[in-house]
Amino acid sequence: MTRPDPRKTAALSAALSGAVDLGALKARADAARQRASAPPPTPSDAAPSPWVLEVTEATFQSVVERSLEVPVVVELTASWSPEAGQLSPVLEKAARAAGGAWLLARVDVDESPRIGQLFQVQSVPTVIAVAAGQPVDGFAGPLPEKDFAQWIARILDALRDRLPGIREAEASGDGGAEVVEEPADPRFLAAEDAFEVGDYAAAEAAYEAILSAEPGNEDAKAALAQVRFAARAEAVSADAITVADAAPDDLDAQLAAADFEVATQAVEQAFKRLVDTVRRVYGEDRDRVRGHLIALFDLFPADDPRVAAARRNLASALY
Repeated sequence: MTRPDPRKTAALSAALSGAVDLGALKARADAARQRASAPPPTPSDAAPSPWVLEVTEATFQSVVERSLEVPVVVELTASWSPEAGQLSPVLEKAARAAGGAWLLARVDVDESPRIGQLFQVQSVPTVIAVAAGQPVDGFAGPLPEKDFAQWIARILDALRDRLPGIREAEASGDGGAEVVEEPADPRFLAAEDAFEVGDYAAAEAAYEAILSAEPGNEDAKAALAQVRFAARAEAVSADAITVADAAPDDLDAQLAAADFEVATQAVEQAFKRLVDTVRRVYGEDRDRVRGHLIALFDLFPADDPRVAAARRNLASALY
């Protein structure tokens, strides 16, 4: 058994952040265990807060995982910046008051320059809100407390129906009491553990077993689609697009290139590639390409505008 290529795994995680992420349920269980064991926040501004995280390059993955539950406000700062020194207390005070509806992740860009490069930081302080693994909004420079409160309120309003932890934290109603979550389903944990070590066959079998017992389990359906995609995408060559572009009539090459494009976030290009292929082929070949494209649709929420547009284009190509 081989472990998945971390570069491809990272690309898959980013590409599929809008769907039910394979690690989401495990992340929720881990977060629940962490919250259950974390000390409650205290009124003292000097005391450590579970809602304020000091993040480095080594721990930045935790920001992505926590953003599956609640927005994470990434504060990119530096000790030499007076403007950063003005903003930090504003953000920390607001994070403590939110009681876990969102988290503050503070990054010193001098100590963790690659995180600054990731967000293309031009100056400090820079603040980026991350939700479901993706940046959703941001600003640069100091911001008055009132303006920041309005900014974060807009983000919470936009994401409240998508991220479960927001409502859970707000429902506690006491400015920081922890919400005790239901224990994670061990069947999902077993499937996700298999996925993490690259045993896609075992992960697929585990999700299929869940669906055999619960045919309507949407989480298992979505996760199964992603496991199957991950197994295909990891086997795709890095030159898949070049090969496919040089051989437009090679169906295997077109399918592999589309998988590579989805895995590297070129989702619209992947959909267009397969719709264009559907227009060129007939019979069983057309059915094969259509089925592959529909399987890619299943990796994303049904209301994803890229999926909606591609479905319209596919219908036009078929009829």
